[in-house]
Amino acid sequence: MTHFEIELEKLNNVIVKIGKLAEVQVSESVNALLSEPVAEGKEVKKTEQKIDKLDVKIDEICQSIFALQQPVASDLRFIMSAMQISNEIERIGDLSISIIKKTKSIKDKHDLIAKFNIAELARQVELVNVKTNECFLSRDESTIGEIFVLNKNIKNKCDDAIHDIINEMKTNSKVVVSGTNLVIVLKHLERISEHCTNIAEYVYFMVNAKIIKHEKFEDKKTGE
Repeated sequence: MTHFEIELEKLNNVIVKIGKLAEVQVSESVNALLSEPVAEGKEVKKTEQKIDKLDVKIDEICQSIFALQQPVASDLRFIMSAMQISNEIERIGDLSISIIKKTKSIKDKHDLIAKFNIAELARQVELVNVKTNECFLSRDESTIGEIFVLNKNIKNKCDDAIHDIINEMKTNSKVVVSGTNLVIVLKHLERISEHCTNIAEYVYFMVNAKIIKHEKFEDKKTGE
């Protein structure tokens, strides 16, 4: 194996590693939302620090490859995508931490979560994140399609839940503070799903040498 191939494999492995760490963060944020409030413990902070360090490492590997090698088109697409994917994963980790912090401000959250069916939505976000990591590993176009469909469902559910929560706050002043914080959490969950979809788009570019947005992907599938 050449030095160039070793560097590419290293880059791939670091992306897989940072993706798995973000998967843990998303799972922790969903658990914090759906169960009792938890302290932002040492493990959560350690994972955040690991993600930040790996993000820097990915940039360093990419810069090293560009400086010392002349990658062919397919390798160049992989390197360019890796840098973008790393940024998306870092944002997923940051949003997960924000959710964990914000859940502490949602009083009587279990009633609100049950009333507006938030648990199913949160689990779908957890699922789309898992599928995103699978997608990077397998480069499977059908998984990319599943991610786009999930993201669309999550967006619709978020919009509906936010609309219902705002209406609830208009008629019940006691839930204004909790409702506002829950809306923020829902927007964070929606953003996590969007970042996952962005990663799927980069994987599609990596495989097919085409930039495609999920709306166009759906049109393409419909036309087949």
